[in-house]
Amino acid sequence: MSDTDNVVVTQSGNDGSVLSMFAVLAAVGAFVIAVISVIVVSTKAGGGGGDAAAAAPVAVTATEFKFTPGDLAVQQGGSLAITNGGSQVHNLEVKDGPKTADIAAGGTANLDLAALAVGSYEYFCNIPGHADSGMKGTLTISEGAPAGGSAAGADTGSGVSDDAANHGGIDYQASDEVMTANLDAYLAANTGKTEPLTEGVGNEVLAPTSIEADGTMVFDLEAKIADWEVSPGKTVQAWTFNGMVPAPWIKVPENTKVRFNFKNSLPASSDIHWHGLDTPNDQDGVAPLTQDYVQPGDSFVYEFTTSGRPQLGMYHPHNHGQIAIPNGMMGIIQIGDVPVPEAGNIGGFEIPADITVSQEIPMVLNDAGVIGLTLNGKAYPATAAIVQNVDTWTAMHYLNEGLLSHPMHLHGMPQLIVAKDGIPLDQPYWADTINVAPGERYTVLVHPTIENVGAWAFHCHILNHAENDDGLFGMVTAWVVPDPNAPAA
Repeated sequence: MSDTDNVVVTQSGNDGSVLSMFAVLAAVGAFVIAVISVIVVSTKAGGGGGDAAAAAPVAVTATEFKFTPGDLAVQQGGSLAITNGGSQVHNLEVKDGPKTADIAAGGTANLDLAALAVGSYEYFCNIPGHADSGMKGTLTISEGAPAGGSAAGADTGSGVSDDAANHGGIDYQASDEVMTANLDAYLAANTGKTEPLTEGVGNEVLAPTSIEADGTMVFDLEAKIADWEVSPGKTVQAWTFNGMVPAPWIKVPENTKVRFNFKNSLPASSDIHWHGLDTPNDQDGVAPLTQDYVQPGDSFVYEFTTSGRPQLGMYHPHNHGQIAIPNGMMGIIQIGDVPVPEAGNIGGFEIPADITVSQEIPMVLNDAGVIGLTLNGKAYPATAAIVQNVDTWTAMHYLNEGLLSHPMHLHGMPQLIVAKDGIPLDQPYWADTINVAPGERYTVLVHPTIENVGAWAFHCHILNHAENDDGLFGMVTAWVVPDPNAPAA
């Protein structure tokens, strides 16, 4: 026995035998753990049975706004292979567990679930508003051998998937070719050389069904599901007013009695909320708070007198709005005329006293549901170009019916903001990028000069709302100022 051993025995007395016993037990335990580890590693390597080989990653697809399948069953130790089949960024997070990074439209990610014990878990997309819109479900982890292998594009641990290692796996030359082809088709359709790229046009002005003897303007509105072509070849089942997206544009004078005969042909109860307008409480359209539900097949009449001042509002359902509005049920209602600023100098630009608006353009923004990232219900290259002549004034009304804010950027020309939420500004101001939050409305004036001749980009400046691997898409179009001195075609 060494001197060290003697010291231990002397200091511990009879505890020395206990310590020796613990040492023996620890050695035996270490041996047992080592043997078990060898068995487990052998099983993972495929030497133990077919369960490991059979447990491939479970495929999940994310779209606006659901996961398919919604309820997931994964063998313990398994993983998920997630594909973003939607038009905007998504992710997948297990509550109090692992989560993916954000996945761009068309992208993939692998989520390792090895740390989860047998049981049931809630999972969801943690992009704001997405879980509430339906992107959630139940994940069940069942007993079984850990899954073997890995999915294509599995997470390497660096935050970059294997199939995205080469600059995102993008073939840039092919991307340029697709973008050029899309631009050619866009230009041809917008110059009348070809038919429109998609069927259907939204924002058509709704004519009154009748005007009664006392001046009451009567309109008919029907909520129904209809086919809507968002982009070339992409037709969706949209929730609509009168079969169009955006819904018909309603324009009525100030101090005018209006009546809306609303018929609900949807599979769910509904209503109409007049967002931003002055209405009596019982006409505000918020079931069941201010009125009863309008059940499928039933009708309801809204009647009120419009405000004595100009207003710019939106009409859309409030009941089941989180489903109906992203899927297409939104429109513009305008009371009175566009407010124009008084003559004077604004930000170094001289404003004349005789401004005449030559055209008004609604610009309804969306980013969700079956409609997705769109301008006026269409995604590039099906978006319509805006054509404006030199030395004219165009009024554009932004209305955000989406779930996200959109900084709308016009190249080459500033926008003069003259009204916010339909209320004229005492001090209009210029901007080249206007951030329009959900529910907001802005009215702007644009006035090109001879220096602005050309085709200018006009788009949301959240870059993945206007570009993807194939180039331009979604919330982008062109603002075209023709050359007045160009020879006639």
